[in-house]
Amino acid sequence: MSKTERDSRVGEDVSPAQELNTAIAGFMSDFKDFSHGVNAKLQKQDDRMNKLDRKSMMNARPALATAANEDAPHQKAFAAYLRSGDDDALRGLEMEGKALNTSIAADGGYLVDPQTAETIQSTLSSTASIRAIANVVNVDATSYDVLVDRSEIGAGWATEAGPSVETDTPQIDRISIPLHELSALPKASQRLLDDSAFDIEGWLAGRIADKFARSEASAFLNGDGVDKPTGLLTYPTVDNESWTWGSVGYVPSGTAGGITRADAIVDLVYSLGAEYRANATFVMNSKTAGQVRKLKDADGRFVWVDGLAVGEPARLMGYRVLIAEDMPDIADDTMAIAFGDFNAGYTVAERPDLRVLRDPFSAKPHVLFYATKRVGGAVSDFGAIKLLKFATS
Repeated sequence: MSKTERDSRVGEDVSPAQELNTAIAGFMSDFKDFSHGVNAKLQKQDDRMNKLDRKSMMNARPALATAANEDAPHQKAFAAYLRSGDDDALRGLEMEGKALNTSIAADGGYLVDPQTAETIQSTLSSTASIRAIANVVNVDATSYDVLVDRSEIGAGWATEAGPSVETDTPQIDRISIPLHELSALPKASQRLLDDSAFDIEGWLAGRIADKFARSEASAFLNGDGVDKPTGLLTYPTVDNESWTWGSVGYVPSGTAGGITRADAIVDLVYSLGAEYRANATFVMNSKTAGQVRKLKDADGRFVWVDGLAVGEPARLMGYRVLIAEDMPDIADDTMAIAFGDFNAGYTVAERPDLRVLRDPFSAKPHVLFYATKRVGGAVSDFGAIKLLKFATS
C-alpha cells in the first residue's frame, strides 16, 4: 500500500489489526524501494571498477609486448643480412645503441640475433659431450685462469690457555685456459635464400650447432691444445698408485683388450676421492657401454641399470653414464672409460658472442656463412677424474 493510500484512509474506522497490517505493508514497500536504490548504486560502482581494471590491463600490455619483442629489430636486421647481404640495419642498430657491438665486420662478421644464439647454445649444452657435465664459464678475455688449492690447510684443536699452532701455507696452482677460434662454414644457394618461406635463421642455427657440437666433443677429449682445447685424454697418465698432480691417474682393468669382470669397475670407482664421488659420472662410447652392461657382480646382478624414465641417464653402480662417441674403443692399453666429477675436473671457457660473415663470392652460385666463436677447455682439477686402462698393469 502506498503512502497516499495510507493517508487517504486516515479518519476511517479501522480495527487495530487492520492498522497493524497497513503499517507492515507500508514498511515492506519502503524497504523494497530502499533495496532497489542500494543495488543500483552497487552496480554502478562495480561497473566503474571493471572499467578501471580493463584500463589498467590495457595500459600494462604495451610493456609486456615491448619486453617480448625488444630483440625483434636485431632479428629482422640479421635476417635481411643473411638473405641479401644488406647490413645497413645492423649498422644502424649499432649507431643507435640498440644492440651492443652488433656491427663488428672488421673482426669477422656480425653478432647473430639472440634467438639464433640461444638455439645454438641449447643444442651444444644438450649434446653427448663433456660440455654437458663440465664446468662451463663465460669470459670476455682471451683466456681464463683457474686457481686450484691442492694443499691441506693445517687445522687442530685449540685450548683457551694453550699456544696456537701456525697453519701450513696453502699451495695454489694457476691453470690458464686459452680460448681458440671454432668455425663452421655452411652454405646455401641464393635462390633458396630468396624464398621468403625458407627459415634462414633456423637452418643456419641447426647447421652451425651441429658442426660446433661435433668439433667440441672431439676436442674436449682428444684435442692437443694447439689452436683447440686440451683434451682430457691427452694429459700424461700414471698408475693411480703413484699419481701426482699434473697427470691423470688410471686403474688397470686386469685384462688386456677387454673387460670380463665387474671388479675393475669397482676399483675405478673407489680410486676416486670420496669428495668427488657424490657428483661423479662415467664416460664411455657406445661400443664400450655394450660390453660393460653385460657385467654382473658376485651375486649375479647386472651392475648396469637403464634409466627408469625417458631422458634419464643410465646408471652404472648407481652413477650416471654419459655416452661420448669420441672416447676410444676397448683395446690393448686404451683408456676407454673415464670416471669422475667433471664439473670440478674439467672447465670449458667460452665467449658468449657468436659471429657470422656472409660470403657470396667464394662459392658461386652458393653463399657461404662463416660462423665463428671462441672456446677453450682444459683439466682444472687432476684429482677429480680417473681412467680405466684396459691392460694387466
